[in-house]
Amino acid sequence: MPMTSRDRVLTVLNHEEPDRVPIVIGVSNATGIKMQPYQRIKRIIGVKAPDKFLYQWPELGTAEVDEATMVRLHSDVRGVLDLEPATTRRRNQNRHPHDDCIDSWGSGQLEVTPGYWFPGIHPLIDATTVEELENYPYWPDMNDPSRVAHVADDARRLAVQNEYAIMATPWLLFPFERAHAMQGMEAFLLNMAMYPDFARALLEKIAGYCKVLMGRFLDELGDNVDIIKIGDDLGTQESLMISPQMYRDLLMPIHADFIDFIKARTSAKIFFHSCGDVFPLIEDFIDIGVDILNPIQTSSGKMSDLAALKKRFGRNIVFCGGIDSHRILPYGSVEEVRQEVHRVIDLLGAGGGTMIGAVHTVMDDVPPENVLAMVDAVEEFGHYRLRG
Repeated sequence: MPMTSRDRVLTVLNHEEPDRVPIVIGVSNATGIKMQPYQRIKRIIGVKAPDKFLYQWPELGTAEVDEATMVRLHSDVRGVLDLEPATTRRRNQNRHPHDDCIDSWGSGQLEVTPGYWFPGIHPLIDATTVEELENYPYWPDMNDPSRVAHVADDARRLAVQNEYAIMATPWLLFPFERAHAMQGMEAFLLNMAMYPDFARALLEKIAGYCKVLMGRFLDELGDNVDIIKIGDDLGTQESLMISPQMYRDLLMPIHADFIDFIKARTSAKIFFHSCGDVFPLIEDFIDIGVDILNPIQTSSGKMSDLAALKKRFGRNIVFCGGIDSHRILPYGSVEEVRQEVHRVIDLLGAGGGTMIGAVHTVMDDVPPENVLAMVDAVEEFGHYRLRG
């Protein structure tokens, strides 16, 4: 009897071999598809579904992929997401179309060219003291029921269907990235070095708000969840944004505490997203309870050595992603995409523990033919025993 998508994913999460390598696409902003390639994919496959945005957030630019397209993409996972509070959504929907888009934290995006938005509104950019944090008037209300009013019904519907693995993805911007949103990346990185007590206080304050939302989100989910997605982008193309020691001193305890908070409330696996070359931190991620690492950015530093990743960490963490979005997906031919999928599966797939997807969200420069080639190549090369 063929496996369901959920069976397939749960088998991989148990580090066993399913019938085929699972595909993760279209589920969250870290594993999604921007609106332009989504529209082009729909045209090719003949789907007439309306255009909707993930999190009801047009400025984010990521599509809420319709079910017919998800089926064509062979995606083995479905998402359950939160929303910004209803008041925030109404305010942004009713503002002038080109005005800044401000979120429930008081940070936000500005339009850099028509239709393209950049996170450039940083309300605490000049702050360097704990007093300034305490006096900030716009900390979010994480108990607002409109954030999660739909979650229980969405999760229950997927659980009753029992076809796909359920990945829950509350829009947190985890502490490091949220600190960037509040201060700007340059200012916060400088503060980590110059004012570490302030930086720690900001990270801990953000984590406290994130815990409130995560707790409410988990309460709504109940047992109807398989994977919880969190993450902080820590890597660059060639190294880390901060030293391993700074990570262990300032950020790792906060990550560990947050993961403990989640695991005390659910048996779902922890999916941790961090772009770039995070090779030096993978052992740390395993130690604090990360079960799945995404996106395996194969164009960056030591993350390109998939054989080493599999040999050193493959028994203790699941890899998710791996298909290069810097060169192969946007600029490669269909055949090059097929062969890259074959290569990644060959290096990471043996023994289970691997799910295939694009490195981060499929961006506007990716041809729809290459997205379809990627998922179809998993169907071609990803059945166990894997084709050599």
